[in-house]
Amino acid sequence: MERARPLPEYLIKRFHGWKATTYAENQGWYRRLAEDGQRPRAMVISCCDSRVHVTAIFGADQGEFFIHRNIANLVPPFNPDGEYHGTSAAVEYAVNALKVSHLIVLGHSGCGGVEGCYNMCSGNAPELEEKSSFVGRWMDILRPGFNRLPNGEDAVRKTALEKEAVLVSLENLMTFPFVAKAVDEDRLSLHGVWNQIADGSIEAYDPETASFVVV
Repeated sequence: MERARPLPEYLIKRFHGWKATTYAENQGWYRRLAEDGQRPRAMVISCCDSRVHVTAIFGADQGEFFIHRNIANLVPPFNPDGEYHGTSAAVEYAVNALKVSHLIVLGHSGCGGVEGCYNMCSGNAPELEEKSSFVGRWMDILRPGFNRLPNGEDAVRKTALEKEAVLVSLENLMTFPFVAKAVDEDRLSLHGVWNQIADGSIEAYDPETASFVVV
């Protein structure tokens, strides 16, 4: 690991600040988490975007959420081909090992991955069509959502595609046999949420109206 460098000084200072305050004031809780293991009630699949602060949005404590982040909060279809599948592995562990009761897919406004998919599917990002593009091949997951977009202005369609990213992921989750079984047995519920970063609001998907509703 000759290319690795020491941790930046500002992060070290922040760590010592956390250790002297938050940790020092809650040592018993942290010891309990370490000794008893994690028992999260929900898994959240969210975007890697640094502006999406999952635990802050829901006021969650440490140990409450099992969080998996990837580009555009996407879940691929079930595909047991023996290759590397980080998102699928996280879903399998959450459902089969941790036995979470809720699985939430959290999308957000201004998603760069979704915009890349929109541009790629519109023919305006040929670099993402290259087989060597990890982002492009990952965003192929969202192509079905792009094909469902209504006509209209680009800005409106991009927001719609952000919500389609949530819906495509929910649809793909149900292709996992163990997820479908847990849902059918009422041991697991799936939820779709979209966060508007600018005003801090969230919209939850309502299957009865097939729309996202402000909560």
